[in-house]
Amino acid sequence: MDSFYKYHVFFCTNQRAPDADRPSCGRRCDAEHMIDHTKKRVKQLGLAGAGKVRINKAGCLDRCEEGPTIVVYPEGTWYTYIDETDLDEIVDSHLKDDKVVERLLIDQPA
Repeated sequence: MDSFYKYHVFFCTNQRAPDADRPSCGRRCDAEHMIDHTKKRVKQLGLAGAGKVRINKAGCLDRCEEGPTIVVYPEGTWYTYIDETDLDEIVDSHLKDDKVVERLLIDQPA
C-alpha cells in the first residue's frame, strides 16, 4: 500500500514548563517558527501536497534529550536540528533529493 505522502514530517512542539525535569523542543528551539520556515521552504521548492511532502506538528516525540526533534516517515528517519540552515539541508537533501542527512541523524547508522 502506498502512502498518501512521499514524506510525512512531524516536528515535536511540546512545551514543558521551564522548571520541568526534561527539556522540550517547543521552548528550546522556537519549534513553531521552525515549522513555519520548513513549510515555506517545502512550498518554494514545489514539494508540498498530495503524493509529495506534508509538514505537521506533533506533541512530545519522547526524544527530548536528543535535542529538537523531527521524524520523517514512511521510513522513520529521526533528525535533530539547531537552526533554519539544518532544516534547509534536510529539505534539500532528504525531502527533495532522497538523501539522508547523516550528520543530523539521531540514530546514527551502525
